[in-house]
Amino acid sequence: MDAIITEQIPRLRRYARALTGDRFAADDLVQDTLERAWAKLHMWRRGSDMRAWMFSIMHNTFINHIRKNRLDTVSMSDDALEVPTRATQEDFLQMRDLASAIGKLPYEYREVILLIGLEQMSYEEVAQVLGIPLGTVMSRLSRGRERLRTLMAGENTPVLRRVK
Repeated sequence: MDAIITEQIPRLRRYARALTGDRFAADDLVQDTLERAWAKLHMWRRGSDMRAWMFSIMHNTFINHIRKNRLDTVSMSDDALEVPTRATQEDFLQMRDLASAIGKLPYEYREVILLIGLEQMSYEEVAQVLGIPLGTVMSRLSRGRERLRTLMAGENTPVLRRVK
C-alpha cells in the first residue's frame, strides 16, 4: 500500500503546483492530502482507482483551504510550471503567457483544464475526482478553453455570445 500511495506523489505535486501557483503552498497541499489519505485509508475501496481517490482528497482539501481563508488562489508566477520547451525565445514567451492565462482562470475552470490537459484524466475520472456531473466537466472545460483563447489573444474580457 505504501508503494501505491508513494507513486502518486509526483502527480499530486504537479497538480498542486499548477493549482496553487506557489511551490510552498503546493507542498503544504500535498502534505495535507497525504495526511488525510493515510488517516482515511480504511475508506479506500480495494480495486478502485487510487489516483482518482487521492485527487478527490486534494480537491476537497484545496476547496476547504479556499473557504477557510476566504482568499482567491495565488496567481501563478512565470516559473510556476516546469514545462519542457524548445530553446527558442518565442516558445518561452508563449509558455509564460499560457501559465499566466491559466493562473487568471477561476479555479473551477483551472481544475478541469489541468486534470484533463496536464494529468491526462478522462472526463469521467475528472467528474469523479471533483464530485460533479459529467456534463459540468464538459461545460467547464469548454468555457475554460474559451477563456484561455480570449486571454491568449490579448482580450481582457470574454465576449458573450447570444444563442438563439
